[in-house]
Amino acid sequence: MELNSKQQKLADQVTSGFKFPLYLMKSLPMGWIAGLRVRELTKDKCTTSVPFKNLNKNPFKSIYFAVQSMAAELSTASPCLLAITGQKPSVAFIIVDLKANFTKKATDRVFFTCEDGAKAFQAVEKCIETGEATSETFKTVGKMKDGTIVSEFEFTWSFKQRKS
Repeated sequence: MELNSKQQKLADQVTSGFKFPLYLMKSLPMGWIAGLRVRELTKDKCTTSVPFKNLNKNPFKSIYFAVQSMAAELSTASPCLLAITGQKPSVAFIIVDLKANFTKKATDRVFFTCEDGAKAFQAVEKCIETGEATSETFKTVGKMKDGTIVSEFEFTWSFKQRKS
């Protein structure tokens, strides 16, 4: 399945090193301050990153768990947003559950990769076909440049058709 034109435009905008920071500055200033970036967004996969910098550090000289959580959430929310873009009828989504596991200190830029993008498209399709709300869980793994896994998250998103 190919992305529709609206979905492709969205993917191009959120991976833009110019447009996305402007969006964050206006709509999600904490994400802008933290330096969140969407590195890749396709129908199957999303990779985000967050830098290791003073504003993101905790007293233990690693990236604060809440900053990691923002980047992790973005890596699962972006495929969901992509899946609902341009759909008729319109579909909304909201987070309903979160699980996290922190395994190592994050002492360098962390890249979060979610490879569950296809689940978002399936959930939206099911929601539109049945008219019922549906939920899906997306896993994302945070790794530093050297491949060290620092955290793993599972976000459960609920999809529901908007009222006309």
